[in-house]
Amino acid sequence: MLKKIRQALLQKRENPHPDFEDSPLYKDEEEPLDVTFTREFLAVSGNFIYCDGEIAVVENLIALVESLQVKKIYAWEPSIQQMLGHYGFPIYKSEADFLDAEVGITTCEALIARNGSILISNHNFSGRRLSIFPPAHIVFAKTSQLVMDIKHGLNLVKEKYGEHMPSLLSTITGPSRTADIEKKLVLGAHGPKSLYVFLIEDRF
Repeated sequence: MLKKIRQALLQKRENPHPDFEDSPLYKDEEEPLDVTFTREFLAVSGNFIYCDGEIAVVENLIALVESLQVKKIYAWEPSIQQMLGHYGFPIYKSEADFLDAEVGITTCEALIARNGSILISNHNFSGRRLSIFPPAHIVFAKTSQLVMDIKHGLNLVKEKYGEHMPSLLSTITGPSRTADIEKKLVLGAHGPKSLYVFLIEDRF
């Protein structure tokens, strides 16, 4: 048996399906990426908010903060600080009293439409703490960051960083959850209890 396998490996043949990776695998590839992502993200208990610009981001953020009744909102990335600061939205820009953080706002590397996941890295000022520690995690993402699969998201990361790739890449699929105890689903066991994506339109 092993001898036959070795002989087969020695016989070089052309790939019978050279375009397999680029061929559509599911019907959802026929619909817009934002539609696919929204459906899959909601299916994993995510909260989706579409924003047609910065003003919509701030308006929706104010409404969300008021509904959650939170005050300690942390954002460490300069781009987020600049945008929210322009409209006078109060945020914590340092690590002061971080153990009391109620909300963490970060950006991401890509949105994976296939399974409603968020691709993040440690290559920004937020690191990993703001996406893990606070009970609520808000992600500011752009429509140009929507891709179908993880491999396409990794291509975006490679184009962005070149030879200086992040040392950590991870995907977030919905809020933290576990069913270890009596097979009962519990949210927020090992991370944020709620996850929000603010999708900011930048295609037009």
